[in-house]
Amino acid sequence: MQLLKEKRVRDVMTRGVITVSFDTSVTEIAKLLVKEGVSGIAVTAPDDEVVGVISEIDLIKVFDKDWNTLTAEDVMSTFVRTIDPETTIKKAADIMRDLNIHRLLILSPIPAYGVPVGILTASDILRASVK
Repeated sequence: MQLLKEKRVRDVMTRGVITVSFDTSVTEIAKLLVKEGVSGIAVTAPDDEVVGVISEIDLIKVFDKDWNTLTAEDVMSTFVRTIDPETTIKKAADIMRDLNIHRLLILSPIPAYGVPVGILTASDILRASVK
C-alpha cells in the first residue's frame, strides 16, 4: 500500500475526458453516460475550459423533469476540483475524502493549462490498490 501512495495520478487516471457543451440536452447526456460506461462527464465552454461536471446523481436529481428541455448548464455542478497529473495518489485520495467528492479532473500543465487530459475517480484508486 505504501508504494501505491507514492504513485502519481498519471499512473492510474482514466485518460481522456468525455465532455459536452453547455447546451447539450440531459437526454443526450444520459445516453452518453450509458454508452461510454462512465459515471460523470465534464462540461466545457466554447474555449474548451471546463466549467462544470455532471454525475449520474445530478441526473437522478432531475429524474422527474423533462430531460429534453433541460441542458447541461441546468444540471451541472460548477464546483470542479482539478489536480495536476504529478499529484500523488495519497494527496488525491485526501482531497476526495476531505471534500466528499468522487472524482477529480486532471488538467494538462502543457501546452495549454486548463485542458482536461484525464479523470481520477474513487474507483480508479480502489482498482489500483488491489492490483
